[in-house]
Amino acid sequence: MERKTAHDFDQELLILFDAYVHGALDRRGFLDKAAKYAVGGVTAAMLLEQLSPKFAEAQVVKPEDARITAEHIEYDSPTGSGRMRGYFVRPAGPAGKLPGILVIHENRGLNPHIEDIARRLALDNFVAFAPDALFPLGGYPGNEDKARELFPKLDQAKTRADFIAAANWLKARPETTGRLGAVGFCYGGGVVNYLATQLPDLSAGVPFYGSSPTTADVAKIKAAMLIQSAAVDERINASWPEYEGALKAAGVKYERHLYPGTQHGFNNDTTPRFDEAAAQLAWQRTLEWFRAHVK
Repeated sequence: MERKTAHDFDQELLILFDAYVHGALDRRGFLDKAAKYAVGGVTAAMLLEQLSPKFAEAQVVKPEDARITAEHIEYDSPTGSGRMRGYFVRPAGPAGKLPGILVIHENRGLNPHIEDIARRLALDNFVAFAPDALFPLGGYPGNEDKARELFPKLDQAKTRADFIAAANWLKARPETTGRLGAVGFCYGGGVVNYLATQLPDLSAGVPFYGSSPTTADVAKIKAAMLIQSAAVDERINASWPEYEGALKAAGVKYERHLYPGTQHGFNNDTTPRFDEAAAQLAWQRTLEWFRAHVK
């Protein structure tokens, strides 16, 4: 079966799905509102299934790939949730010390797609660590709907502290050079923007369609920031002019790329919102940014 893309769906349906993904609509609410787009024998439930992630089909680097070493590791987060867990991936065999990249998930916790992103970074000679914000609630539950239901139950102040602890843990690992970058998607993009204001030793941040940090905190950013934005993403893009003004005023090194015709989530290759050309270009730019500013 030919894989569907965003162009196969009505834009208003995609906006409804975005609202569902980000908790503004529950499953029943999405199905009720999506019913008007269910035609020709297709039900609203079938539309939701078509829009939902297909992790196995999209996997790029298998967990057992011999070129990498991957494991789940727990770490301490004394000012956050106490004990946390993440996915730690590095090149197999002797590679010397390498830069560390923190990988921050969307609002569903550490799902198979984000683990795949971490493995891809390891193949490009980085040491990657992807924490699971849901670990205090039992970890990513293996189901996107359940993960979305769990996410609002997190204490976000503790969760932010958990990500700061993860960054410090990665920076101190003997496999790393002590140089640190961070990449995140959606919710995780917002966390990257936040971490940039909190971690003076963060060398580079790459937020994909993430919410902007508190404007007053932008002056604290020392990292080189690569802002990756979707064109059709009114919710996130509305705050960009103020964020950019603060970046300029603070003299922060940054670039911003807006990918024409793309939806929020365009880099996620497990869903129809994936835009292959834009995602490839954005990922190439991400790797180049890390090589320039973290290596």
